[in-house]
Amino acid sequence: MDWLISTAAAQAQGASGQPSALTSFLPLILIFVVFYFLLIRPQTKRAKEHRAMIAALEVGAEVVTNGGILGKVT
Repeated sequence: MDWLISTAAAQAQGASGQPSALTSFLPLILIFVVFYFLLIRPQTKRAKEHRAMIAALEVGAEVVTNGGILGKVT
């Protein structure tokens, strides 16, 4: 019990004030940056490539759907 009281007293003496707002939000900001580079950015890149591919299609072009069905653009 004495160890617990001395540890609590040492922590109370060592705490000089509240951490800054930046320190509090830094982990949240880092998580957002990681999600952006791992999830959002690649998805938007694939969507942009997909839109470019669709825009490049011409009438009569042969295509294969995601389900494996062959077809022609009319």
